Amino acid sequence: MQLPTIPKKLPTFTAFNRMPKKHKFTAAGAVAAAAVVLTVTGLEATAGAGSATAASNPTGFSVSTGTQVKDLNAQTGLASQKSIRDAAQKKTDQANAAKKAEAAKQADAAKKKASAEAAKKKAAADAADRAKQKSAANRSTKRAPVAAKKAAPAAAPKTQTAAKSYSNNLDGWIKQSLDILHSKGIPASYNGIHKNIIRESSGNPKAINNWDINARNGIPSKGLLQVIDPTFKTYHVSGTSWDIYDPVANITAACNYAADRYGSMDNVNSAY
Repeated sequence: MQLPTIPKKLPTFTAFNRMPKKHKFTAAGAVAAAAVVLTVTGLEATAGAGSATAASNPTGFSVSTGTQVKDLNAQTGLASQKSIRDAAQKKTDQANAAKKAEAAKQADAAKKKASAEAAKKKAAADAADRAKQKSAANRSTKRAPVAAKKAAPAAAPKTQTAAKSYSNNLDGWIKQSLDILHSKGIPASYNGIHKNIIRESSGNPKAINNWDINARNGIPSKGLLQVIDPTFKTYHVSGTSWDIYDPVANITAACNYAADRYGSMDNVNSAY
C-alpha cells in the first residue's frame, strides 16, 4: 500500500483558519496522511522492540518475522543438505567395508585352496615314491618259492667212460656246473655265469652279505652267486651238494633259479 506524500511543513492553526475552503481540505488531507505515517512508524517501532513478546504471545506482532523465516528456511536447507551428504558418505563407507570383507574372504578361500592342493600333491608324490621303492628291482626282495624245473632224464651212456675231472678253481667250478646244467636241460653259458660271479662275490665261494635286508631278516645271501637259503633249497639240482657254500652246488642252483625267472643266467646283468 502506497501512503500519500507528507508535506515537509504543515500550516499553523491560525494559517489554517485563513485558508480558503479548498485549501483547508488539502491541508486536512496532509495532516491525516501524516497521522497515518506516524501510526505505521510507531507500530513498526513497537513491533521491533516487542518481538520477544510477540514470540510468546499469540497476539503479538513482528514486522521482522519475514526475515527470521527466511533465515530459518536457509538453516533448514543447510541441515537437509548435510543430512544427505552424511547419508551418502555412510552408504559409501558401508560399500567399501563390504568390498574389503569380500576381498578378504576370497583371499582366505584362495589360500586354503592352494594349501589343500599342495598337501594333495605332496601326498601323491609320497605315494609315488613308496610305490617306486616297493617295485624297484632288488635282490633283497623276498622271493616266492617256485617249484624247481623237472630235469630231463639223462640219456643212458652207450659205453662206459671215465669220469671227467675239473680243476678246483673258479674255471673248473663253472665248467663242472655247466655240464650238470646242460645234462638237465637248463640253459646257461660260461660268460654269463662268470660275469655274475665276479659282480656278486668276486669269486669267493665263502662270501656272505651281512648288511642288506635279507641279512636283517635272518637269511643272508651266500656263496659265489649270493643265493639265500630258501632259493637254494627250492632250486637245488639233484647230483650236487646240499651245502650252499659248495661252489658247484651254489652255481647250479642259482642258474636254475635264473633260468626259471629270467630265461637264463645270461640275461642277468644286475641284482636278481
